[in-house]
Amino acid sequence: MGQIKVTTCPIEGLYIIEPTVHGDSRGYFVETYNKKDMEEAGLTMDFVQDNQSCSTKGVLRGLHFQKEFPQGKLVRVIKGSVFDVAVDLRKNSPTYGQWYGVELTEENKKQFYISPGFAHGFLVLSDIAEFCYKCTDFYHPGDEGGLAWNDPAIGIQWPELKGEYPGNASAEGYTLSDGTKLNLSEKDQKWLTLGETFAF
Repeated sequence: MGQIKVTTCPIEGLYIIEPTVHGDSRGYFVETYNKKDMEEAGLTMDFVQDNQSCSTKGVLRGLHFQKEFPQGKLVRVIKGSVFDVAVDLRKNSPTYGQWYGVELTEENKKQFYISPGFAHGFLVLSDIAEFCYKCTDFYHPGDEGGLAWNDPAIGIQWPELKGEYPGNASAEGYTLSDGTKLNLSEKDQKWLTLGETFAF
């Protein structure tokens, strides 16, 4: 133990993980994952898939989840910076529908563990961002779900983002503070609100 610092978040099931960085004049070395250290910190998940994506400034990916095969995700940024968000979708959770966000950058080397049962998304704040994540279940193409990234009932406060809610998930009219247009996939602009997606 001692190679990582684990901080709990206001929503149960979310953790900020900070690895020990060994640096000198040549650069640095960091263990990005150590199963033993994680288990000693009480995090006993098993990962089955690693993913990596590259996105440009203003890209927003999310909010995504899997319906029948929920994934836990350990996410980090190896280039640039993003604002990463998780939304609690656990039916009987006292924080159902609430969100938590953290800025992940190549400099701070923070990792964010999101337990199964959350929707996940991120906004790219740098010119380019390379994003890596480990998953506790495989990607199932027919099991995809999503929520409107701008659902006012959730109320995510995306940094640097300006615009007025148009009544749907469209990116139209939204920009970052420097004028960069918000960039979402066609699919991510069609997700519905939390209330429209789930009826208990």
